[in-house]
Amino acid sequence: MKSKTYVLSILADNHSGVLLRICGLFARRGYNLLSISAAETQDPHISRLTIVTEADDQTLEQIIKQVQKLHEIHEVLNLSGDISVKREHVLVRAGCSEETRDGLIQVANLYRAKVLNVAETELMLELTGSPKKIDSFLRLVKPYGIIKMARSGLIALEREL
Repeated sequence: MKSKTYVLSILADNHSGVLLRICGLFARRGYNLLSISAAETQDPHISRLTIVTEADDQTLEQIIKQVQKLHEIHEVLNLSGDISVKREHVLVRAGCSEETRDGLIQVANLYRAKVLNVAETELMLELTGSPKKIDSFLRLVKPYGIIKMARSGLIALEREL
């Protein structure tokens, strides 16, 4: 079977050890964990974890069943496809000179990225968008020289139908 990328949204109790148990489950079973993002929801007792994994359909079913067995878990949703809105966030420090600064700012403007800091030899840029948008933005920034970069994991919410 061919592996695909899946996005899982998990609602879990917000207390220490829950994230460790979920990551441990992935590690013990040899499931591929591409990214994980976790934060408190509107209810301070509940956290939403967004996990991106690569698996075939049968393995995905196993992952969902295994995660649902954990007693701290309230809900597991497969948010793959068009049933959800997915976003990532990236901060980039990119090098520039007087001659290249305008070009780098044009790239930022094209993608509606924010310029957070201007220094003599670099700019710090911020962008939020789909993973494809982030990838495309980074391809255009790369020739200027990426000094440092921090990219969040994917977050997602299901659409109301």
